[in-house]
Amino acid sequence: MAKSVTAMVDHLLKLLICSVFALNAQLVFGDSFLNFTFLESAVSKGAVCLDGSPPAYAFDKGFGDGANNWVVFLEGGGWCNSKSDCLDRAKGYFGNSISRPFNRTFFSGILDQTQIFNPDFYNWNKVFVLYCDGASFMADVERVDPKTNLTYRGARIFDAVMDEVLAKGMKNAENAILTGTSAGGLATMLHCDKFRGLIPNAGRVKCISDSGFFIHGTNLPGAEYRLRRFAKVVKTHKLAKLLPSSCTSKMDEGLCFFPENFVRDIQTPLFILESAFEKFQIEENLIPCVGGKPKWSNCTSNLTLCTSNELQIMKDFRSAFIETLEKVVDKSSNRGLYVHSCYRHGHFNGRDGWMCSSLVGNYALGNKTIGKAISDWYFDRSPFQEIDLKNESPINCTSTLTHKEFGKECEVHGLNN
Repeated sequence: MAKSVTAMVDHLLKLLICSVFALNAQLVFGDSFLNFTFLESAVSKGAVCLDGSPPAYAFDKGFGDGANNWVVFLEGGGWCNSKSDCLDRAKGYFGNSISRPFNRTFFSGILDQTQIFNPDFYNWNKVFVLYCDGASFMADVERVDPKTNLTYRGARIFDAVMDEVLAKGMKNAENAILTGTSAGGLATMLHCDKFRGLIPNAGRVKCISDSGFFIHGTNLPGAEYRLRRFAKVVKTHKLAKLLPSSCTSKMDEGLCFFPENFVRDIQTPLFILESAFEKFQIEENLIPCVGGKPKWSNCTSNLTLCTSNELQIMKDFRSAFIETLEKVVDKSSNRGLYVHSCYRHGHFNGRDGWMCSSLVGNYALGNKTIGKAISDWYFDRSPFQEIDLKNESPINCTSTLTHKEFGKECEVHGLNN
């Protein structure tokens, strides 16, 4: 588990480093970094990161006709599932609020501030919630571990930041979105109905989970391995009484960290954005059970080098993933679904996973980019549930353009749409 979490953290750190180096190029096209605000006042309430440091968020104030609309983004970054694992995490990027380079974060995708790249949400109030608790913003353990000084308080962090933004004006929201990526996508589903309850007078409140639908995969190799991973997170952070009771009343609490076992009970409208060849889940939840990562290194770094057996295992994952989604996501307009075939984890960290997704791979299901599909669903302009059933093998959807070249291409695409 610790190795798997480290891999996810490494992946997200690479995204951050790329963002830092791309700053000058991106600013030409409107994206920007925003500074974190540290909630020192939350410390007295016990709302702190694993290491005891204060929670933090970045805020971009809305304007114009978006002044009373809000999008809250929950950062992802894996989980920790033991004292030693959480202690290691507390010393680094996703376990405290003081290790972030320059104390700022990058706004892109659904948080993009430029109208041409984010026409429906560019002028909304935007909140990026830093992830530093290791349990998808869910734990609320009163006792501080006397040997490690670790605090498991993700739920309090969520509550403290929500109190802050409610006071900033979200209590008067007309429209609102709760969203997040990876562990933040899972947190989005777990907190979705709670978020809706915070703003009962809002006209439209919906949730969007990006790459947060982690499957048990009972018919795939390693089902017990995956269950043990999540069960250890639940045990370490004492989540049993905090997970959806509609699930824990029927099955073991470890199973209730898998969205397939509670998503049907979410009352708030929910959109699920995923790849049928979900990169993190294949590499961290499946490959360790079918040969190990070293044996798969050629395949996962270059899809053209995958053996026929490796491709078949990935196809089996795709089948199980789609089957699981189809079982638990109903056909009502309250549910949105966008499942492509690109080998990817996470979308909202850049424009290639939002309004310019059609410029890479097959990110244009139903003739819509990811951003367009989600926007139309959110505003009830049209329902959207599309799964790519044509491509049975994973697709490399990485652009060959430089960052600056892609920005220019994306700008032209935005002007023409």
